[in-house]
Parts: sequence; C-alpha cells; structure tokens
Amino acid sequence: MTILCVRFQLPSAKKAALPELLGLIEEFTPVVEALPPDGALADLRGAERYFGRGAAELASVIRVRALALHGVDCLLGAGPGPLLARMALRDARPGVTGVVPQEPDRVVEFLAGRPVAALPGIGAESARTLCAYGLDTLGLVAAAPLSTLQRLVGAKAGRELREKANGIDRGRVVPNTWGTHLLAAERPFTRDEVEPDRHRRALLSATEELGARLRALDKVCRTLTLTVRYADLLRTGSSGGAPTSTVRSRTLEEPTAHSAALTRAAYDMYEALGLQRDRVRAIVVRAEGLSPAEQASHQLTFDPVDEKVRRVEEVADRARAKVGPRAVMPGTLAA
Repeated sequence: MTILCVRFQLPSAKKAALPELLGLIEEFTPVVEALPPDGALADLRGAERYFGRGAAELASVIRVRALALHGVDCLLGAGPGPLLARMALRDARPGVTGVVPQEPDRVVEFLAGRPVAALPGIGAESARTLCAYGLDTLGLVAAAPLSTLQRLVGAKAGRELREKANGIDRGRVVPNTWGTHLLAAERPFTRDEVEPDRHRRALLSATEELGARLRALDKVCRTLTLTVRYADLLRTGSSGGAPTSTVRSRTLEEPTAHSAALTRAAYDMYEALGLQRDRVRAIVVRAEGLSPAEQASHQLTFDPVDEKVRRVEEVADRARAKVGPRAVMPGTLAA
C-alpha cells in the first residue's frame, strides 16, 4: 500500500484541531494533502521504506496517536493510489483499516462488484444514466466498449471512467497548507435532509460565511469546491464506513470574495448534481486558491445594482465586526 486516506471523527467542538492532526500525519510523511473539514490524503512511500512497515501498519499507529494525544478517533483506508484509498475508506470501521490490495488483478476484483455510484467523482446524474443502460457495477463498466461509455457520459469522462473502473489510478497527493490556501465552511443537518430549499439555505449560509472570512483576511479565492455528503449508504451498496459524497469544483470567472458571486457558483454546482430526493447529511463549501485581494483584478461594470450590493456588503462587514457574525444576514437565513 502507498496512499492513506484519513477521515477524523471530529465533533463540532474540535473542528479547529485539524491542523494539529495533520501535523501528526506529517511526522510520518511530508506529502500530506488536507481534505477539509476533517480528512487528509498521505503518500506513505517514503515512510514505508524508512519505518519498514506497510501503510496499514502505519495507519494503526496514526490512529492510536490521534486517540492518545487528541482524543479523536479516525477512519482509515489504504490503497495503491488516492482514488483506491478513498474507496478503501468506505470499508473502514473504527479500529479496522480498509485496504485495497496492491496487485492489479486483485484491484480489478475489488472493484468489480461495486456499484458504479461508489466511484469517487461520479455524479448522481451520470450514475443514473449508466444504470439505466445496465452498467450498474464497476465490473460491467470496465468491460464495456470505450465508445459506449463516451456516448453515455462524454469523450473525456468516458475514458477516465473506464480507466478508473479498471483500477488505473492516475491521481497523486498534492501537499497543501490548510488554512493558508483554502477556507472551508461545513453545514451539517440535524436530520438526513431531502428538501432542496434546505440544501440551498445551507449553501447560502456557507458562502456568506466564506465571503465574510475572505474579506476579513483581505483575500480572494479562485476556485470554489462543493462537497455533498449523503446519509444513505445503500446508494453505493456499502455496509459500513463513512457516508458517500459527491465533490464538484468550479473555477470562478475572476478571483473574488464577493458573497453573491460565491453563492451563485455554489448554486450552479448544486443544480448540476441533479439530486432527486437524496438524503443529505452535510454540505461543505471550500474557497480555494486564495491570494491577496490587492493583487486581484476586478472587471468593471456599469451595473449600479452590483456596485450597490458591494457597498452594502462593506457596511454589513463593519456591523458584524462590532456586534457579531449574526448582526447582518440574508432574510432567508434569519427566518
């Protein structure tokens, strides 16, 4: 095993402990990619050679240290690549690391019987399309002609889908510094939520928070990422582990800290998912690719409404700074 996928079981009171937990992983390898609000990918190739232990053994040590030093348990998945490590995480249980075998033949065997929706990066609409044509498992997708997949989901997506279904994992762990290059806002639901209006309220709340935090830091973001975590494990045929999720990213037309622009982008990504009564457990929005606001360019507009909204935003930020984060908010959220 080479790649480890970790999801810390962080209660709300300990969300701020993620940087310290990432530091714990960095004691084994410097190649750590934060996956806010509660996860990480780690490339353990060097650690395996240095410590003389496999990734599954190192995962057990990391779990014990997280419990001993921070009182935080975690789920862990190990695999030959990031994609497979994420899938291994679905089989993880507290104290038991999910593992995808290293050998190519066993990787294909591991994937073959899994539902197509279990593959990270497959949206709900694409999964429904494939299932409608009888391609409801990764084994069937792997055996399908490339031309068929490309007709169903597109040329590039079809090629990538076939590679992934055959266990070809071209991903890599990209080190980052959580809190410096991105900001995240999570909105969990008190119950598994199916109502689109409540999903949109959560998105609005998250983007309003991100916009205010970005402006307070004098930063703008280039990319917005939406993660929707589902509650229904049966939608992927999984019997344990963490809830399934869908992740979508969008590069903004221009770097911004403007809450309205962030909200529009988040709504567009949400609508593109085509959710149909899916039970959602949490929504996470991340602002990525942060840079100083003074270095960002802004497309001039003659729209007086846009300028008015930005002035109102400045006044609202000053009010929040004096009174608190709930001093000014959209009427939808105040209800």
